[in-house]
Amino acid sequence: MATVHLRIGDLVWGKLGRYPPWPGKIVSPPKDLKKPRGKKCFFVKFFGTEDHAWIKVEQLKPYHPHKEEMIKINKGKRFQQAVDAVEEYLKKAKGKDQTHSDDKSKSDKGRKAAKPMKIIEEDDEDAFKGGSSDKPASSMEPITKRLKIIEEDTRSTSIQAADSTAINGSITPTDKRIGFLGLGLMGSGVVSNLLKMGHVVTVWNRTAEKCDLFIQEGARLGRTPAEVVSMCDITFSCVSDPKAARDLVLGPSGVLQGIRPGKCYVEMSTVDPETIMELAQVITSRGGRFLEAPVSGSQQLSNDGMLVIVAAGDRSVYEDCSSCFQAMGKTSFFIAGEAGNAARMMLIINMVQGSFMATIAEGLTLAQATGQSQQTFLDILCHGQMASTFVDQKCQNILQGNFKPDYYLKHIQKDLRLAISMGDSVNHPTPMAAAANEVYKRAKALDQSDNDMSAVYRAYIH
Repeated sequence: MATVHLRIGDLVWGKLGRYPPWPGKIVSPPKDLKKPRGKKCFFVKFFGTEDHAWIKVEQLKPYHPHKEEMIKINKGKRFQQAVDAVEEYLKKAKGKDQTHSDDKSKSDKGRKAAKPMKIIEEDDEDAFKGGSSDKPASSMEPITKRLKIIEEDTRSTSIQAADSTAINGSITPTDKRIGFLGLGLMGSGVVSNLLKMGHVVTVWNRTAEKCDLFIQEGARLGRTPAEVVSMCDITFSCVSDPKAARDLVLGPSGVLQGIRPGKCYVEMSTVDPETIMELAQVITSRGGRFLEAPVSGSQQLSNDGMLVIVAAGDRSVYEDCSSCFQAMGKTSFFIAGEAGNAARMMLIINMVQGSFMATIAEGLTLAQATGQSQQTFLDILCHGQMASTFVDQKCQNILQGNFKPDYYLKHIQKDLRLAISMGDSVNHPTPMAAAANEVYKRAKALDQSDNDMSAVYRAYIH
């Protein structure tokens, strides 16, 4: 590997903790900040945030040679703002350099050429904050309304990535009227991103007050699920469990009352395949078009427009939802075959995730019980083959005692239960999931249902 020589003022991609490689600039550290001992590192200020840190040289890459590579593998709103901030910074620097050159050419004719001006200014705070607003930038604030879409290519005959992409461009929202039912942890982020990307959205929620914020952002209000479906071309729903999904469709003033030929209904809730097949049957019996599209992710990923969507059912509905899926997700997959296949896949995904979370909690508590440092346990995990944003975030939650829900514990336990039942239906053993399910049931008995799934940790310490 060729040696890359870096110096103060260079633009770089730096890897900081659980975050993806992020654009930044090497700067001089504050005088009172000592350089860490050990491997060679540089002090980096990251664009679009207030973050700065010592970064090991092996975690740094020059900005320009790796720009296209990084843009293709990252897509979040915060990331896009950071890239936009770099480009704006470069424009300003180029303008300063041009002005300087013009001035020098006029005043220095006949004199010996001076050393070139250093155009990277270390105190240009606006560039790092992503703009010139008086409001301080926060690493948790949304970055921009632009969203880059990454085209996924898969050779599978049964799974195909989303067809409609807009590399390096903004999403063109569909002209179809969109409805959305359910504004919980996941649904709220989805609706917010649909609105930001210019979609016309009508919302409904069982607790009507949750609609107020979205009405202020430009959404329309539907009084009942039936009214939303009758007003819209495509209606999405995202609720907590199979009973809620059935009630929404079959209950009084439910979806079925508003279905007419050609109306599209997209079920995004994670439920069992039997529920999906029942809903598909009743929707299509009224001339409606049905798609299931459960999502993999969390509240934060929903807010960031970084969900993974797994769809099955009517392929033409999937295609009609293209701009919506681009707004709400990192990528989407269509699984061929009958409706219910996406539910099966999502239950398997969540079964693995839930079992893994229980194992992480078990490891943390065993480390503590044997006198080992839980922080060291986490550091080792995050520097090994099991390193992931999921591991880092959930372990940090546990160490900080922060169990604010990002994905409800009661919902991951529901998914485990449904996955185990699905295994039973095909006589397939699921012993790991069954063991994890018992731990989550214990956590629920300890009143942890409405906490984050990482609160399964408490089942091991009580």
